[in-house]
Amino acid sequence: MNGEKLRQILHRIDGRGYKAYKDIQGAYRFARYTLFIDHVQGDPFASPSKIRLRVSGTVAGFPGSLHDTPVRRMALADYLARQVARAIRSVARQHRGSGKSGLIAIDSGGQEVLERTAVKITPEWVEARLYVGLPAAGRTVLARQAEEIFFKELPAIVQQSLFWESLNQSEARHFVHTVENQEFIREQLSERGLVAFVANGAILPRESGASDRPMSRREAVPFQSPASLEVTFQLPHPVDGPDGEQTILRGMGIPEGITLIVGGGYHGKSTLLNAIERGVYPHIPGDGREYVVTRRDAVKIRAEDGRRVEMVDISPFISNLPYGRSTSAFCTDDASGSTSQAANILEALEVGARVLLLDEDTSATNFMIRDARMQALVHKDREPITPFIDRVKELHQRLGVSTILVMGGSGDYLDVADTVILMHNYLPEDVTESAREVARAYPTRRKTEIPAPMTSVTERIPLASSFDPSKGKKEVKIQAKTLDAIQYGTQMIELRALEQLVDISQTRAIGYAIHLATRKYMDDRRTLREVLDLLDNFFQSEGLDALDPFRRGDQHPGSFARPRRFEIAAAINRLRTLRMRQKT
Repeated sequence: MNGEKLRQILHRIDGRGYKAYKDIQGAYRFARYTLFIDHVQGDPFASPSKIRLRVSGTVAGFPGSLHDTPVRRMALADYLARQVARAIRSVARQHRGSGKSGLIAIDSGGQEVLERTAVKITPEWVEARLYVGLPAAGRTVLARQAEEIFFKELPAIVQQSLFWESLNQSEARHFVHTVENQEFIREQLSERGLVAFVANGAILPRESGASDRPMSRREAVPFQSPASLEVTFQLPHPVDGPDGEQTILRGMGIPEGITLIVGGGYHGKSTLLNAIERGVYPHIPGDGREYVVTRRDAVKIRAEDGRRVEMVDISPFISNLPYGRSTSAFCTDDASGSTSQAANILEALEVGARVLLLDEDTSATNFMIRDARMQALVHKDREPITPFIDRVKELHQRLGVSTILVMGGSGDYLDVADTVILMHNYLPEDVTESAREVARAYPTRRKTEIPAPMTSVTERIPLASSFDPSKGKKEVKIQAKTLDAIQYGTQMIELRALEQLVDISQTRAIGYAIHLATRKYMDDRRTLREVLDLLDNFFQSEGLDALDPFRRGDQHPGSFARPRRFEIAAAINRLRTLRMRQKT
């Protein structure tokens, strides 16, 4: 149908009950794009209606060189979603009646660049997926206001955001090239023996505790690598703006092994670690951390009192419990700080983590260290915990797992560190040699407490019958309540300890990915790691659009952003109905 048919329907249903809006569902051809109205909300207070705006590739005119690889396609789609959001702010009158009347929105993301469903680019077309609150007075159709949305505001949004001719082309190229540069660095980290890179000039502090935007350059101290840790990358694209020529980037390379970040309080230790943990994702130009790049297999670990643990072999860290209780298949509904941190480490290693990020401020003290005096007072045969300090070197030497650790209170870790970075006035200094001198001058006298070598991590098999997404009459009730909470059937999965989860659309995708995994891949024989491998393959071949089990054809899939395997696994591990058995 052409667009005029939509206008006729709107005129016909003006003043009728809200359910009359159902008549507009369908596809409508406009001069330079097609409007798809896929889902019409049943009530002005319900979730907004879902629409798509599709422009043919030849009409949109985007250069193939900006979307001919998966990385470029992800970056351009992310950029276009932000342009749609900018156009919405520019042209839309958001409040016109009851409930969500007049709302126009798109899932455009924050400081990180993520693969998401908001914009899809194919060789044939580019499509933006939006939400619209259809206008009403009470529950009466306001067709004139709806006509303004469909025939004035949406055409302006399309014109401003989905045609190459309308965009700031140098800005668009720079956005895509910046993301590609970051991924280029990430691909080289392992072969260069690095776990992370922090560029000179990076702005690490954030605007405030409630904002992820960068602190003003007038207030922030730009990062500068110590000479001894400085490395250089020759990048495929300029780093100094859309019209720049500088393709050489210098900064601090953090080597594999055990790295301590030390220094006084308020000198930038945790700020550096926070930037590194977010560096597993590319960032938008201007974020300040766009050239803070971390390996994909880095996982932030913290203590998490009260979490459930299911069949995890935590014996490398905790054994010899009172009354002979075994920890080789440990289960609890209410983990302590030390048992939760042990489980968090072993669960991450189980699914492929090879870089651990820890901050003493969010760690269990008794898990991290037992000093010489405490060892003398409480003999090892009365202490179940093997502290992390005694395993961290072994993790690297036996399992190839590196660790970056913020430490301000325990000098005992100087004995096991390969690299020591001192943060002073927000700038790093390489004090590795000085740290070794201190360790020699002030010997710790503590004893290493390793009851047995750690040679492997026990894998587990999830039992599909322990996953139930139903609630009441609904066979599937999955909802991202907040960034850190998923309703999965009758259960609430708490994700507050997952500090590398950055977008509620990732949280939503995790809930549906779990459901997909239980339907397609969990057969009570595959390990959790094998299930996650299959999910990764699914995302690569089918994309995020296929996550919604109720979607039909090309309909608006909802708002999903690509989660990492580590956060999917962490959510599974926190489902309180979960049942596992260990692989034998």
